[in-house]
Amino acid sequence: MKILTIIGARPQFIKAAALSREIAKHDDVEEIIVHTGQHFDANMSEIFFSEMEIPKPNYNLGIHSLGHGAMTGRMLEGIEEVLLKEKPDVLLVYGDTNSTIAGALAAKKIHIKVAHVEAGLRSYNMDMPEEVNRILTDRISDFLFCPTQTAVDNLRKEGYQNINCQVIKSGDVMQDAAAFYAGISAEKSTVLKSIGLDQYALVTLHRAENTDDIGRLTAIVSALNAIHEKICPIVLPLHPRTKSKLETAHLNLKVKIIDPVGYFDMIELIKHAALVMTDSGGLQKEAFFFKKNCVTMRDQTEWVELIENGVNVLVGADTEKIKASFQQMLNKASDFSMDLYGNGQASNNIIMALKKALNS
Repeated sequence: MKILTIIGARPQFIKAAALSREIAKHDDVEEIIVHTGQHFDANMSEIFFSEMEIPKPNYNLGIHSLGHGAMTGRMLEGIEEVLLKEKPDVLLVYGDTNSTIAGALAAKKIHIKVAHVEAGLRSYNMDMPEEVNRILTDRISDFLFCPTQTAVDNLRKEGYQNINCQVIKSGDVMQDAAAFYAGISAEKSTVLKSIGLDQYALVTLHRAENTDDIGRLTAIVSALNAIHEKICPIVLPLHPRTKSKLETAHLNLKVKIIDPVGYFDMIELIKHAALVMTDSGGLQKEAFFFKKNCVTMRDQTEWVELIENGVNVLVGADTEKIKASFQQMLNKASDFSMDLYGNGQASNNIIMALKKALNS
């Protein structure tokens, strides 16, 4: 069986790493990796692939720094060329990026089966490009690997039982990756020494719905400054785009700001944080993987099971709600024993399901 994997954004590298390690255990499975170049940093990419023991891509399309239309169109063209050359049994895509929808479209148009890892997620906010990408990718996929029961239920509500596809609850490959890299990160990361704090809350802030809205950004900055000064020190790896937005809005963020960090440093920051605050999707789950309560500065989340189980809370961009929820979650003793994401068996479940379907 030949699998062609599409990656483009850094979180996809991590997910692909988990699945690639599982594929390597099967002599009858060959993987071809295509990096679209969507998140491009030549130096970072080299370090990323070598340090994280990720197989280097067989193809790098080098497509980046373009608008949605131009980027997706060029990816479609480049991926199609590779598909016609490699003739895989199945194309594997992750998540909800432009690389994801471009890969799925390219394969489907030339009758190659599509497997979507992280299928069925919904924020129900069609203003998010990610929501559009994931919905369209789900609709044309042959194998929908859902990380959670909620994702399976979402597809059932949308009538996928009437579509010629397989909906499979696989678990979340990000939990596989987190479990594998947790030991390595402790050896390779030096970030804790550099910040020099015994107690801190870890914060990330980058989503466009917050950074592009001056009202939301101002409210969040006000809350973070108050928390940092009066409740608990905040450590914030600052995304360059967020930094630019803060400067344009003349907002002074009075927390401990550090440069963006790699995956190993992020794991260590999560592991030793008192609490996580974020507007990221992936970090909400990673907080759970490492048994940390989370405050999410968004109006919706794809990971509703975290809300339902009380380990995460949605606060939007309301200053007072952010402060109150931070205090509440900081002192809350949560139960992290529930199996929400497959307990590290997602990669195995995905490969075994594909082998069964494609080799029969």
